[in-house]
Amino acid sequence: MRQAATLELYSYWNCLRGARLSPERTEIDPAAIRHVLADTMILEVDEERRFPVRISGTRLNALFLDEQKGNSFTALFAPEERRSVSRMILAVLDESRPVVAGLTAAPKDARPANLELLILPLRHRGKTHSRVLGAITPTAIPSWLGLRPAACLRMVAMRFIDGGDPGPLPPMLRGALPRSPGDLAQRAKIRRRSFFVVAGGRTK
Repeated sequence: MRQAATLELYSYWNCLRGARLSPERTEIDPAAIRHVLADTMILEVDEERRFPVRISGTRLNALFLDEQKGNSFTALFAPEERRSVSRMILAVLDESRPVVAGLTAAPKDARPANLELLILPLRHRGKTHSRVLGAITPTAIPSWLGLRPAACLRMVAMRFIDGGDPGPLPPMLRGALPRSPGDLAQRAKIRRRSFFVVAGGRTK
């Protein structure tokens, strides 16, 4: 995690959960994270695994020049990546382990912006597979943001965060790197180190 908003939201979530694997949705206080609300979102876990956006920060809306509440989160990604993104989120829920990922997004014929995605598990009315807290933050504000809609999100790297670390910064993950986001989601019980790169996920 390199972005201030990502670190702040992770630290807040980490403090809320305490010794638990994840906090309750009702414990999230918007006032406590007011400085990062623009980057924050909450997703619903549905049977179709489309992960509808329940709360959408203005940053995500600005990326696509449209209100994203009610829209499928996975549908914001390139079609060939949607299954892997869905499996990644399910792995976060299954293992109660956060994930941080590197993304790119751009309108057609524009220079891609680099973004950092954070996905955190939440309980909702005691259920573990019901809500997801997240943040999506650009590493630098692109000139087209708020003027032209991005075509889609693309994932270029990701890693699971070791849930055993009580501090705001997670330790390096152990283990061999898988070859795709789907492989990582299937093997989430094995600790990982650093990032892996998705072949073809990023264009110059």
